[in-house]
Amino acid sequence: MLKRIIIPVLCLLAGTTVKAQTLDAYVHAGEFGVAIGAAHYYGDLNTRGSASRPKFSAGVFFTKQFNNYIGLKIAGNYAKVGYSDAYSKNEAQKIRNLSFNSNIWELSLHGQFNFFKFYPGVEGYSFTPYVSLGVGIFSYDPYAYLIVNGEEQKHFLRPLGTEGQGNVNYPERKPYSPMAVCFPLSVGFKYNYSPSLNFFAEAGYRFTNTDYLDDVSTTYAPDAFSATPTGDPSIAQLLSDRSYEYGTPIGIKGRQRGNSKQKDGYIIAQVGVSFNITSYRCPKY
Repeated sequence: MLKRIIIPVLCLLAGTTVKAQTLDAYVHAGEFGVAIGAAHYYGDLNTRGSASRPKFSAGVFFTKQFNNYIGLKIAGNYAKVGYSDAYSKNEAQKIRNLSFNSNIWELSLHGQFNFFKFYPGVEGYSFTPYVSLGVGIFSYDPYAYLIVNGEEQKHFLRPLGTEGQGNVNYPERKPYSPMAVCFPLSVGFKYNYSPSLNFFAEAGYRFTNTDYLDDVSTTYAPDAFSATPTGDPSIAQLLSDRSYEYGTPIGIKGRQRGNSKQKDGYIIAQVGVSFNITSYRCPKY
């Protein structure tokens, strides 16, 4: 009777010990991967948090795992963002009639935390939700399209100083930088398909330190622009106040054009694949 009890117990302990030694021997050193998805802008032209105009995004990354839960990720992302007052349900915003597009190039560093123990290639440890928080820098250069003589022309907005930046009449308004800082907060889920391959989905909002992602922030500055030699409005003046397309221009000096108290932001949502970097160590006795 005693033998019948001892033998199964020893087998169970042996199996548990082997599994523990196998997990202890395995080291998930990190992963690298690629992703594609969509990006969306939030700011002075999209005040209601609409997600109706997503645009393309793509990225690459490398993650160094310190243990099964904590990692450090460096990532590079491209995102195209844009929006228009024409999409708004607010009549005053529609009449303002501003729009923009911009290409964003982002480099960021993230601390990442897995909620579950993640051992690629080991049954029972093949998936985990995760969260990450980071800091990054990104470049942006908003532009808009204007129809002149029946031809659509692309104009970059920053050099035009659409709110009087760099003009002698507004010495306190300096041209904004084409670079800014972002603070990504992301959540995701990854699944291990094979010892070397994972699939994942991730969405992250970028808090930024700029209010000019959309080239809109403070008040109208009509006296910052002079007419062309022919007496026609300059390109800068036409793009600073486009309400004339609806009738009488609304851009009088000092009238609110944007909300300078709230910074712009953007979200990146992607799906992708990653490839594991693994190593082995001698299991503990």
